[in-house]
Amino acid sequence: MDEGGKSSSSGKQASSGGTSATSARASNKSLLVNYTQRGNPILKSVTNVPWEYGETDADYEMSANICALFLSLRYHSLNQDYIHTRLKKLGNKYELRVLLVQVDVKDPHHLLKNLTRICILADMTLILAWSAEEAGKILETYKIYENKPADNIMEKSESSPYLALVQALSSIKPVNKTDAMTLLARFKNLEGIINATEYQLSECPGFGARKAKKLYTTLHENFIR
Repeated sequence: MDEGGKSSSSGKQASSGGTSATSARASNKSLLVNYTQRGNPILKSVTNVPWEYGETDADYEMSANICALFLSLRYHSLNQDYIHTRLKKLGNKYELRVLLVQVDVKDPHHLLKNLTRICILADMTLILAWSAEEAGKILETYKIYENKPADNIMEKSESSPYLALVQALSSIKPVNKTDAMTLLARFKNLEGIINATEYQLSECPGFGARKAKKLYTTLHENFIR
């Protein structure tokens, strides 16, 4: 990342470098990024809100009361003490604390179970991303909705195409609504789910060979007789 960069007039990319945490919190306009995150590819996807480097005990500070720690599952599998050290340093400084985890290992179930327990004990919100791009967009969304009224972030209406797709997928036994949302998060849309192999489906959290086979068979059977 260019350390000498400046905020663009459109606000689509961050300034960097010399802005202090105090001024960033005072302006409350930018996503504050810890200097240790320099070079993290997820920042390439934060294009709709300004961001800048600054001093913070979190990895990303969306507001004075909302922050996120970022963790790659691959890194966690090699350094499981890291997250405990970060949580200890973070303390209880924010009202909403997010652990943003990028799922980048083939078998994440055991690691995710461990992190879920940690988040429950540490009063953190666990959010999963399956790519650096998705992780960046999650941070961006938190910042965008920082000062929005609750009506804007309530559950999607019954007429929502997203909800309709969740309902359609969860009508396939034994797929439930959580499974459906996992599929959409992983494969983006129905086309991505249909094009996924049976093995790729089985790799999704909450799935196994049996459930993946049933879903794959249903999605690829001939509906016209």
